[in-house]
Amino acid sequence: MTDTAPRHPHPVAGLRFGYGTNGLTDLRLDDALGLLADLGYAGVGLTLDHMHLDPLAPDLAARTRQVARRLDRLGLTATVETGARYVLDPRRKHGPSLLDPDPERRADRVRLLTRAVQVASDLGAHAVHCFSGITPDGTSDDIAWTRLADALGPVLDAASGAGVPLAVEPEPGHLLSSLTDFQRLRHALDDPDPELLGLTLDIGHCQCLEPLPPADCVRAAAPWLRHVQIEDMRRGVHEHLPFGDGEIDFPPVLEALAAVGYRGLTVVELPRHSHAGPDLAARSIDFLRRAEAVASAAATTAVPLPVRAEGGTP
Repeated sequence: MTDTAPRHPHPVAGLRFGYGTNGLTDLRLDDALGLLADLGYAGVGLTLDHMHLDPLAPDLAARTRQVARRLDRLGLTATVETGARYVLDPRRKHGPSLLDPDPERRADRVRLLTRAVQVASDLGAHAVHCFSGITPDGTSDDIAWTRLADALGPVLDAASGAGVPLAVEPEPGHLLSSLTDFQRLRHALDDPDPELLGLTLDIGHCQCLEPLPPADCVRAAAPWLRHVQIEDMRRGVHEHLPFGDGEIDFPPVLEALAAVGYRGLTVVELPRHSHAGPDLAARSIDFLRRAEAVASAAATTAVPLPVRAEGGTP
């Protein structure tokens, strides 16, 4: 005897949208957080940088406590992001990286990441985001991978002690640029617990360079998924675009996120659009809500599959 059940037993629900502060750099942090709460966002991707929560300025712990109180009052959650362009080096974008030939400069990046872990712990954040960096000229892949694994060791120790997962992002043009590269890192580090070493999945990057469609990337990444960034993008072009300006079909992506049980933040990532940040934040949440509604309708009207009744034969 058989019964029927929806193909997708869990319609799209419970997704929590956030917006990255790297797309609101023309606003004071208090104002940016207030804006996002007013617009109905559930959280924020908080980039540690000089214009918001500066990780290198004095009294970081006290300033972090103030931000934590502000988040709590507004009902926002957070992920800590570490992609600030010039926070460590005013002349080199994203420098120094975890791959820098100079061990002292690599250590500067490690210290920033371990500081970010403490900030995330103090904020009650979901994860700390990071990326590998671009392979320096004259450096072989084998040496670069060894540097990356060695540099992440103390960061993972800090994350383990704080109970905050590290979420590594595959970034186009970097040493670790794909989901396949993320698996290589996991193996180099002896397959840490996904609750310790997780993944930041940027949906636009999937469209840009992954062989699988973005929704399939979500399913492939599900066991390690700790943070999601989202924006529009075109195939082969690493340019973060407002929703509707690229090629991504978003309802299947949101349906996939819900289906795999992802409960972290899905954060709009538009770092080059800060000049229009408030308007784009409003337009983005409206777009995502419409896409979520389409995805939910598709999930609840899918063709049913036969389901074996309890006690039946396989």
